[in-house]
Amino acid sequence: MNSGLVMYDEEFRAITAVCEHLCRDANANVVFLVDKNGQLITSSGHAKGELDTTSLASLTAGNVAAMGGLAKLIGEREFPTQFHEGERESLHMSIVAGRVVLVVVFDARSSLGLVRLRVKKASEEIGRVLEKVAKRQASTAAQSPFAEITDEDIDNLFSDRS
Repeated sequence: MNSGLVMYDEEFRAITAVCEHLCRDANANVVFLVDKNGQLITSSGHAKGELDTTSLASLTAGNVAAMGGLAKLIGEREFPTQFHEGERESLHMSIVAGRVVLVVVFDARSSLGLVRLRVKKASEEIGRVLEKVAKRQASTAAQSPFAEITDEDIDNLFSDRS
């Protein structure tokens, strides 16, 4: 699957709405959707204190990559779900449609069981939106006005011809 994710506003709003529902229904503090390259796609809710979302997104991608390496060492393709329990807050991460990571930060007001239940439903909904995005990208890729431009054309355009 292509790692580039280009969404229209309608798709972005649909995914953000799913994250908002998940945050509310799971009684979570905050929900993030991050692509596997470490780019924050959307978030919902409020973290306690200041939270560096850029670092969170990058570290999430790094964590998923590291756990993927560990999974391969023991013969697994990946670990699609991870849970990290802290003293005050916990993190639940799940890979959705093989390309994005759904991160739920929650505290004692919720439970791991509730988060897992709500994440499963939200993952299915996000997966359907991402499938639509992938189909649209596949159908428009062949029609791209840039498809006929090669790397050589770009190099020639920016080369120093003095």
